[in-house]
Amino acid sequence: MKQSLTDIPWGGRAIMLLDLDAFFASVEQLDHPEWRGKPVIVGGDADSRGVVSTCSYEARKFGVRSAMPASTAARLCPDAIWVRGNFARYRELSNKVMDIMRSKSPWIQQVSIDEAFLDITPSPYGGEHPVAVASFIQDEVAKLGITCSIGLSTCKSVAKVASDRDKPRGLTVVFPGREKDFLRDLPTKDMSGIGPVAQRELARFGITTLGEVAEADEEVLHAVFGKNAESMRLRCLGADTDPVAESDVVKSVSNEMSFASDISTRSDVEAAIATVAAKLGRRLRMKGIKCSGVVLKVKYADMSVRSSSAKLREPSDNEFEFMEPLMGLLDELWEPGVPLRLVGVSTSHLDEHEDTQLSLFDDDENPASGIRSDKKTGLVDALDAVRNRFGEHSVGFGSELRTRGNLTGSSSKNPADYK
Repeated sequence: MKQSLTDIPWGGRAIMLLDLDAFFASVEQLDHPEWRGKPVIVGGDADSRGVVSTCSYEARKFGVRSAMPASTAARLCPDAIWVRGNFARYRELSNKVMDIMRSKSPWIQQVSIDEAFLDITPSPYGGEHPVAVASFIQDEVAKLGITCSIGLSTCKSVAKVASDRDKPRGLTVVFPGREKDFLRDLPTKDMSGIGPVAQRELARFGITTLGEVAEADEEVLHAVFGKNAESMRLRCLGADTDPVAESDVVKSVSNEMSFASDISTRSDVEAAIATVAAKLGRRLRMKGIKCSGVVLKVKYADMSVRSSSAKLREPSDNEFEFMEPLMGLLDELWEPGVPLRLVGVSTSHLDEHEDTQLSLFDDDENPASGIRSDKKTGLVDALDAVRNRFGEHSVGFGSELRTRGNLTGSSSKNPADYK
């Protein structure tokens, strides 16, 4: 009689990584039954510099992949069904999945809208077997009409690698003591943190597998990974001890906008920055965080990128307070007539409980502010209330309408975009 995985004793930590299978595309097929079994691509327009956010497994058979230029995907799969995305719906289902995970353990770390770690270490005095917990979660997610793949082991690095081994709806279990053997012969690209540049550098030293990384000389690893050399060795040994953090410290919040056609007039660039700043301010308010500085990023037509930062007069989560310093940064980075293909705004010096220093002057006495502080606060509160009830695009300024028709339509899976 074949032994059940739940009959094998589990000693030590138990960390699982849940990855929703082709998430955006799966939700579209759930909501549009006539699309099931057909290639579905969620992403930007093929003729406007868009990229693929997610595609169904039917589209992947044609070679379509996430982050691929939409124009390439269209050539590979000309009969695909293209969708710009319903992100409120994706967020709704993602939240339901996270609630299922929290029902089994409070120790959850959401990595993106479709991916999360969960610590399901059994108590020394008993508790459910980790395989049983993972199987339960997988079955409950399936009841929502979507599927997930799960990797389960004693550490985050192995759980992540394991989650990619069997898709869709796979459950790959690496039991305590088997981590090193599981990783040994896998290519270096399979480990999170070993990107294309590091892969090439490792190959120069004749290192192509995770086992070889684990056994490499300290000097070699330091040359490739710098200060992260030892932590990468531990990952490749399957011995990292990184905890599942319920919520990582937010170091930065950002938003970018890519254009289907380059923009080069002052009015268009200012409208784009205002739109991006509005999204940034909303994210900060949703997180209960204020920032003390802003960073403006621009990408030129030749793909070169420049950025510059400025401090705010006082910590803020209000986009109207961002505009004056952002316009000053724009003057540093750009001249009218120079084509831009992207603008982005990010924050610096975030603090969830930062005290605000009172200004010596009311905004009434500061012509540059444009709108009084109390009116700014009331306006963003009113906008948030409408968007919370009717959706993100239910209300907006003229600047948002001006830029909306010139976007590539591509989107990320950053959890900040969806919470």
